[in-house]
Amino acid sequence: MTETTVQLSDNTHRILQALSGETGKKISEILEEAVEEYRRIIFFEGLDRDFTALKADPDAWSEELQERKLFESTLMDGIDPSESCTENSQPEG
Repeated sequence: MTETTVQLSDNTHRILQALSGETGKKISEILEEAVEEYRRIIFFEGLDRDFTALKADPDAWSEELQERKLFESTLMDGIDPSESCTENSQPEG
């Protein structure tokens, strides 16, 4: 793993040290987890903005809903819903 030095405020460093003491994790592990969590938050905020914009456009939203309906009919693809497969993919029922 590559190491990079990052400057932190004294307060942030104290918080990381306290978290490290509470969790038994290294500061680098805590930072990795925090950055990943932040990345996910940013991703879903962007996704939310995109869907909000899509819903604000009646034509685009209508097209999206029509496309979803097309996919709804493909869920079973003609498979008998009373049939299920075992671990070795042998139909039962």
